[in-house]
Amino acid sequence: MHSLLMVSSSSEGFGVAEKIALLTFISAVILMTILGNLLVMVAVCRDRQLRKIKTNYFIVSLAFADLLVSVLVMPFGAIELVQDNWIYGEMFCLVRTSLDVLLTTASILHLCCISLDRYYAICCQPLVYRNKMTPLRIALMLGGCWTIPTFISFLPIMQGWNSIGILDLIQQRQFNKASNSTYCVFLVNKPYAITCSVVAFYIPFLLMVLAYYRIYITAREHARQIRILQRAGAPTEGRHHPYQHSTHRMKTETKAAKTLCIIMGCFCLCWAPFFITNVVDPFINYTVPEQLWTAFLWLGYINSGLNPFLYAFLNKSFRRAFLIILCCGDERYRRPSILGQTVPCSTTTINGSTHVLR
Repeated sequence: MHSLLMVSSSSEGFGVAEKIALLTFISAVILMTILGNLLVMVAVCRDRQLRKIKTNYFIVSLAFADLLVSVLVMPFGAIELVQDNWIYGEMFCLVRTSLDVLLTTASILHLCCISLDRYYAICCQPLVYRNKMTPLRIALMLGGCWTIPTFISFLPIMQGWNSIGILDLIQQRQFNKASNSTYCVFLVNKPYAITCSVVAFYIPFLLMVLAYYRIYITAREHARQIRILQRAGAPTEGRHHPYQHSTHRMKTETKAAKTLCIIMGCFCLCWAPFFITNVVDPFINYTVPEQLWTAFLWLGYINSGLNPFLYAFLNKSFRRAFLIILCCGDERYRRPSILGQTVPCSTTTINGSTHVLR
């Protein structure tokens, strides 16, 4: 998947001040990713209402994958980037590279599964959603998110399939005689670059675009229905009015679509530059500058730290759960004090299932 995991000379010439600034930025990214994803996992585990929502099984698994990226992948990349040297040996380089491909691909596949779950919930009838998203199917989808990346990470990398035909170039870049430094270089040949990029990014990206397009169309139609109801003089806030439940649901779906579009936009911004370059580089004789590779790779890593903050700012239920955790269970943020004693916690439904995206 990655044409060059770490830079072989990007930090040469860095002054002390530049290295401190770089290390500070990378440390902030790693810390943000660890704390944010831990917060998501703890929130779902402690909040009974969040545990009832099927989508959150994918969100917790996604947070776990992103947490592993920040613990097992980013720190070693940061050390090599700042020190301009790989000191952990060739075998650990292969293991670390395999983990990188495995975990980042798993993260992307989880986002794809979340988009499909939202598509069935918002665009299909309640019975269809219940039939599609059964506990068994959710378990199989989660299993696929972790199993499929294995076949494009540990299996081919440990077997050396990615280096067929370019072994001399890899060995040449692994050692810098001028600085007497060794690097964890991961170049890939054309077949591996295409196969892994298609599996890890382009197919999930296509499925996400199709799902979110259908969600957008559905939300736009429901927004039109809301306007019609409002023009007809139907109250939208009356708790017992026959139009209230339908209008509330349509408003919820519209907000859900906007939230998902923002998450999708951040995903594309973070990963598209890397995967476009990943396919192009083998066809231009590996001439993409190493500094550009590093920038695109860390931009992808940043995506692992963004999702928890998107949930916090765009999702009322997650935001409430985060506040309860961070404020040590402060009663002000618990549901009864916010929603009122007479309103159940799970009144927000979309096509028969409870949702938190608002």
